[in-house]
Amino acid sequence: MKKFHIRKNDTVLVLSGNSKGKTGRVLEIDSEKETAIVEGVNMVTKHTKPTAKTPNGGIVKQEAAIRMSKLAVVDPSTGKATRVGRKLNTEGKLQRYSKKTGEFIKNG
Repeated sequence: MKKFHIRKNDTVLVLSGNSKGKTGRVLEIDSEKETAIVEGVNMVTKHTKPTAKTPNGGIVKQEAAIRMSKLAVVDPSTGKATRVGRKLNTEGKLQRYSKKTGEFIKNG
């Protein structure tokens, strides 16, 4: 399985597209399509048919998938976008770190 610079529950910044500049938390990742669903970003309107849950149907706003190449992880210490690298921590395990500050990024 391919490893990505973004994981579930990371706070990310959108770099391009209609939602450029918005930040949100990653809710879901699709590794095959290399997309992520980010909370409150890339909102679309979806028309739903009537079901037992919603007898009238209606129009629902929900998040759509966005390419991971358009997302950057937000550095927890500075609150700004940063690139992510991997290096060994004190226990000898590979862990993600911020290339701007050099601090380790806590895993989701």
